[in-house]
Amino acid sequence: MIMKLSHAAILMAGVLALGGCKFDSARTAAPAAKIAAPDYQAPVPPSPPVANTRAYCYNESDLTTVRSRMVQQELVVATLQCQNPGGTRAFEGHYASFIGKYQSELSTNAQALAQVARAKRLNIDVFVTEVANRTAQRAPVDPEFCSRSKRALDWALDPKVSSLAQVPPPYDLGPEMNIFACPAR
Repeated sequence: MIMKLSHAAILMAGVLALGGCKFDSARTAAPAAKIAAPDYQAPVPPSPPVANTRAYCYNESDLTTVRSRMVQQELVVATLQCQNPGGTRAFEGHYASFIGKYQSELSTNAQALAQVARAKRLNIDVFVTEVANRTAQRAPVDPEFCSRSKRALDWALDPKVSSLAQVPPPYDLGPEMNIFACPAR
């Protein structure tokens, strides 16, 4: 009985000691402002040899469709992840402006993505979830996550940009997800 009480006391002392510790969590803070430009994309891993991708590659039109959805999904994740010092979402207003600017194009993209999905046997729900998950995994490990996303939003909202196709996704997840450009013929 005394042994059980001493174990419980040691466990309680450990819990109380940990209660006083301050753990640094992987928080993402809003970045400083930079001039809008499409120079924010993270490095893209190299594609496999051309002969290995010819059977399942994506033409330029299909890639544009997939990358446009990738941009939107990655910006959603950034809007949810990046915070102001007070803990509020840093990009909520920017993302609302992004949706307002590209609303009709995003609707058209959804239809085009459905066509690509049928042709490539791509499950849209799995694709979108995978993009969101892979993007969220970058937040704690990429120190430029929020600044990269902010620059993407700034570029997308810049008056020089008239189409979502002109906005590179902050992370081109295509190679990780076996989405490759068809080789030039």
